Amino acid sequence: MTASLSDGRSTTDRLRAVLGQACAEVGLDATGAELIRFVNNAVFRLARHPVVVRIVLTPGLRHRADNVVNAAQLLSDYGVPAVELLPDVDQPLHIGEHSLTFWQEVPDTGDEPTAVELADLLRQMHEIPVEDANLPEWNPIDDLRRRIHDAEGWDPDDVEFLLRRCDDVETRLAEVRYELPPGVVHGDAHLGNLITTPGGTVLCDFDTTCVGPREWDLVPIAVGQLRFHHTVNKHEILAEAYGFDVTRWDGFPVLREVRELKLTAAVLPIARSNPNIRSELRRRLRSVRAGDTFTRWVPYR
Repeated sequence: MTASLSDGRSTTDRLRAVLGQACAEVGLDATGAELIRFVNNAVFRLARHPVVVRIVLTPGLRHRADNVVNAAQLLSDYGVPAVELLPDVDQPLHIGEHSLTFWQEVPDTGDEPTAVELADLLRQMHEIPVEDANLPEWNPIDDLRRRIHDAEGWDPDDVEFLLRRCDDVETRLAEVRYELPPGVVHGDAHLGNLITTPGGTVLCDFDTTCVGPREWDLVPIAVGQLRFHHTVNKHEILAEAYGFDVTRWDGFPVLREVRELKLTAAVLPIARSNPNIRSELRRRLRSVRAGDTFTRWVPYR
């Protein structure tokens, strides 16, 4: 029997069961935990402890939980302002097909982070010596293929189209020549991965932190400006503060396509589990299929 779209492997009930088991193993109480994000990862805020728990949702990307732990330690060692792992817990923790990490909750002032703050944090991160980084090399197409192969009950024709597009982009990506030296890059550097605290703004979400082209960390804001049409030109602010305008570089069109493929395919592994994302996923797929670079997208919720 074919599974229905309501039979997802990562429904909130199943995730809460995983959370409860994991918390019990490390001596925490998951009662009343709040699900605060359900896109690439499920992110829970515990009600009875100042702790945030992240659960990897894509089986093919479980290895990224180890990468997150290594990245967090590296940033801590070099004093880059970032969220910190919960101490005295062996991480990551694996429960069935899910991998979990536990984080110290930081007080969020609610103020929106700025592109200037992002530029400052990226400069600090990019200055970490790459030889000290126990991190993988940048390979965004491998990440994309894993997400697409883990598509949850989605149209096989869309899946095949995206895999063919990955092959095409990978060929062109190999021909790109970079202007900036390689560095430790965040991998998903947008304002949603910053938290404003009373002590300053900090980085979070290190799933794709790696060693790679610094240009890649300037692409998310540029693509966000083009696709989500922010009323304030955050890309222009970031480019001025960082000192490099990635959109004026001849490699940008290829990296833009990689980013837009990621923004589209990111939710395929939970397409059946999270009905809230399906209409926007269909909109993005139509855009990518048509080669339409102008249609405005809205964030997944």
